[in-house]
Amino acid sequence: MNLKIITHNKTIYDGTVDELEITGKEGVIGILPNRQPITTPLAIGVTKVTSNSETYFYATMGGVFQFSDNNAIILTNACESEADIDIQRAKEAKARAEERLSKHEAQMNLTRAEMALARAMTRLKVANHE
Repeated sequence: MNLKIITHNKTIYDGTVDELEITGKEGVIGILPNRQPITTPLAIGVTKVTSNSETYFYATMGGVFQFSDNNAIILTNACESEADIDIQRAKEAKARAEERLSKHEAQMNLTRAEMALARAMTRLKVANHE
């Protein structure tokens, strides 16, 4: 099946894959060739791509997934491969977000901190192949 991962800046991935795991709003979804068509919102999470017995991990920051006729498309605001992730920066972002959450600030800041924490944890999972 074919996969395209597209952000508003560039195409991150465009190629043939054997298997795909995405993080939807309802949880992880496995995609194999010839499955039923699906369109679903994506959560901040790990996208796992298997192609020719090689596995690649991407930090996908939400978006939309569509699958039809063995063509998979991920449209997302941001997506990083494991090679693009600065592990130290992700750890620092995680620590800052956890500190903000522990202070119980205003609801708007709380939501921002929760999203920052989710992004940082996703980057770390991708960097550690989880």
